[in-house]
Amino acid sequence: MLSQELGPLATPRHIGIIMDGNNRWAKAKGQVGVSGHKAGVEQIRAVLSACREQGVEVLTLFAFSSENWKRPPREVEALMNLFLSYLKREAKKLASENVRLRVIGRRDRFSPRLREAIAEAERIASSGEATLVIAADYGGRWDITEASRKLAEAVQAGQLSPEQIGESSLQQYTCLADLPELDLLIRTGGEVRISNFLLWQCSYSELYFSDCLWPDFDGKQLALAVQEFAQRQRRFGKTSEQIAAEGS
Repeated sequence: MLSQELGPLATPRHIGIIMDGNNRWAKAKGQVGVSGHKAGVEQIRAVLSACREQGVEVLTLFAFSSENWKRPPREVEALMNLFLSYLKREAKKLASENVRLRVIGRRDRFSPRLREAIAEAERIASSGEATLVIAADYGGRWDITEASRKLAEAVQAGQLSPEQIGESSLQQYTCLADLPELDLLIRTGGEVRISNFLLWQCSYSELYFSDCLWPDFDGKQLALAVQEFAQRQRRFGKTSEQIAAEGS
């Protein structure tokens, strides 16, 4: 496995992926957009398996952003139906493979049926050595805003004083606070932006942009991203010389 070749410190513990390019993939094949989304859903299984082979502990996927509600109603409906079918089909399989499922983002705009399916899928796949996080109706600004609101409520309740507020206190209220830091953020489809995804969490993550459309992004493509990650020097504000001295 590549993770063995690169060594234990070279593998990212937490990878986030912006799954872009489904519509373009379908159009290139002369198909309707929903077929691209269906192919994209199927690709989740392959990429999750590749992550586990690499030794990645957490995979966070950007499935539906807060802004995606602006898409044509038929496309939104198709995406919701695909999400529902994925949850019902995959929850037991994830549990059997020792993968925990978590869904982050707003839920109040989903149908009652979908909200129930999310809760049931999370209940079925509630524990595991690896974690799959699906960000649905999620936005990075929303995440930070919600954390700020909860922090303000803690101050109002007398649990915290304003003087105690810092990065760590805000961090504990963000969606992924209990998971390893985001090491590598991948975007497929050739676009070079992060589109309001995990804004707080990606402050020091490595960014990797692939021209590969999401339905074609497989284990080989993931290995290329991990290889690139392994070749970078993560300094976290320090100099190259400091990092080299610490490693000697």
